[in-house]
Amino acid sequence: MHREKRVLVTGGAGFLGSHICETLLDLGCHVICLDNFYTGTRSNVEHLFSNRRFELLRHDVTQPLFVEVDEIYNMACPASPIHYQHDPIQTTKTSVLGAINMLGLSKRLKCRILQASTSEVYGDPDVHPQPEHYRGSVNPIGPRACYDEGKRCAETLFSDYHRQHGLAVKIARIFNTYGPRTHWNDGRVVSSFIVQALMNQDITIFGNGMQTRSFCYVDDLVSGLIKLMSMPNEMVGPINLGNPTEITIYDLATRIVELTGSKSKIVYCPLPKDDPKQRKPDISNARNLLDWTPKVDVEEGLTRTIAYFDTLLKETKIRHSAERYRSNVLAYVN
Repeated sequence: MHREKRVLVTGGAGFLGSHICETLLDLGCHVICLDNFYTGTRSNVEHLFSNRRFELLRHDVTQPLFVEVDEIYNMACPASPIHYQHDPIQTTKTSVLGAINMLGLSKRLKCRILQASTSEVYGDPDVHPQPEHYRGSVNPIGPRACYDEGKRCAETLFSDYHRQHGLAVKIARIFNTYGPRTHWNDGRVVSSFIVQALMNQDITIFGNGMQTRSFCYVDDLVSGLIKLMSMPNEMVGPINLGNPTEITIYDLATRIVELTGSKSKIVYCPLPKDDPKQRKPDISNARNLLDWTPKVDVEEGLTRTIAYFDTLLKETKIRHSAERYRSNVLAYVN
């Protein structure tokens, strides 16, 4: 009898993690969703509870874990500036100790493991677009360093575990991703702008709005991660995964206002320290090695995401929270 593939997804109740869990279940896998619920929420995975192949485990990756699985997606780490700067020491521990613990588990089980790295390893880049061989421009003592340098160290650990122990590792450098289940007040620019627009609040842009980002819809990103994990090579990556269509933050804000029919006005705030001025992935390697390219354009992705938040805001509790904590809905451009 064929045994179901058992897959561990750390950070599985988070935005990206929950979508990965859902996709893996659709593919017939048995999924262990691990989360400490610092930023992840039960509501992101509640619809999966009835699936007999789904398990939810409350655990922190900074502590050792003993389970039996065939693959590991290491997604655990707060990814928005509001959350990762709230406890920067714990953020670094999550990236570094979490990587060590998951790599140790992978070594014991002799199973492949994927690391969710980030475009933040490039810092405020002076090369555009950013190819994987670019080493980045990161401030190691700045307020974003807990995340940037934590992820860079995790890449080092993954590479060394491959070289020293022969582990089958995959490293994905994830660029800005958006879609349903993004937390409504975590400061990510797309969700923040949408919530502000739907509530007819001022849309807060940091800086002059001419900084650029490239936004990838979550379904496209997850398909790239699944393809990367399935690569037979022992060491794959780092590989950029993101949408190379570049847009200014001002254009993003005006497009969201149009799509929501909002009466919001755009206001400008000082730019946070070390905020990158531009971010765009070179996805040549993803195209060539994975046969992967994003399919959902920005307008379609925004429309789907707006519908999600519109439904969410109709819940009185969420709307009251958004009104009460309006200051937390400021859009950090991460």
